[in-house]
Amino acid sequence: MTDVSELVHDSAVYRTLLESTKAIPWKIDWATMKFAYIGPQIEALLGWSPESWVSVEDWAMRIHHEDRENVVNYCVAQSQSGIDHEADYRARTKDNGYVWIRDVVHVVRNEKGEVEALVGFMFDISERKKTEEKLLSLQKELEALSFKDGLTGIANRRRFDSSYKQEWEHARSEGKPLSILLFDVDYFKQYNDLYGHIQGDNCLVDIAQTLSLAVVGPRDLVARYGGEEFVVMLPEADEEVARNIADRCQRLLQKRSIVHALSPHGQRVTVSIGAGTVVPDEKADPSDFIKAVDRQLYVAKSNGRHRTEYVQQEA
Repeated sequence: MTDVSELVHDSAVYRTLLESTKAIPWKIDWATMKFAYIGPQIEALLGWSPESWVSVEDWAMRIHHEDRENVVNYCVAQSQSGIDHEADYRARTKDNGYVWIRDVVHVVRNEKGEVEALVGFMFDISERKKTEEKLLSLQKELEALSFKDGLTGIANRRRFDSSYKQEWEHARSEGKPLSILLFDVDYFKQYNDLYGHIQGDNCLVDIAQTLSLAVVGPRDLVARYGGEEFVVMLPEADEEVARNIADRCQRLLQKRSIVHALSPHGQRVTVSIGAGTVVPDEKADPSDFIKAVDRQLYVAKSNGRHRTEYVQQEA
């Protein structure tokens, strides 16, 4: 038979082990919903003394108000169902700061299978959360960079393709118009040959900035389409609006007055524009519309450049 002194000794050993770990052990009696035990480490972490953790109400009220309802409802539901579970939340410190906690909960049942107690450990996961937040921020930065043209700083072709699919579906489902302007810089090869590629890059940056000034809609998008080609997408813009934006782009570039000695159009950099508007239906193909606008760009270039050719596609 086990000696009583051995049991006391074992209990002391267990308590020493529990209280020497960084994890914070606790136990709640299910019938009374009161803490039967919580490790003294809780005071060093949150500032609240072990004696102040009387009931589950104390635990709930020390959860960040934004996390409280979801965490409490989840833990209660899982516990009532007798399911072991985990929950991450921000715990309020005594000085009104917050610490990220992971609570790992084990449901203890009696011989009848009824819930008798909850036991578990609280872990400080603040550093892990900081790392996760940094990684998430970095991921967002990388995503933003992946949608940005490295030279001009405006949206790139990938961003346009992604946004175009979304705006096409929106226009189709809402029965709204969608307009596209495709730009090609006139005589750009000659510009590069005359002024060099560095100045050519500067020219593209100037054009990108100028086109960005022409759009005002919250979902309007200016993107570099490839090489010396740009695209402006105008959600919910009808033919009249699209024509006005195209004219504004031409005026702004004329006002910018980028010198191009080999251009027959006033020895200034100009652009050719293919423009189009569509109200897509179920049968309309988004790639067909882009091709139609691109054909208008070709027409503009064939007709002498420094002009806009417009198509209204029937969906």
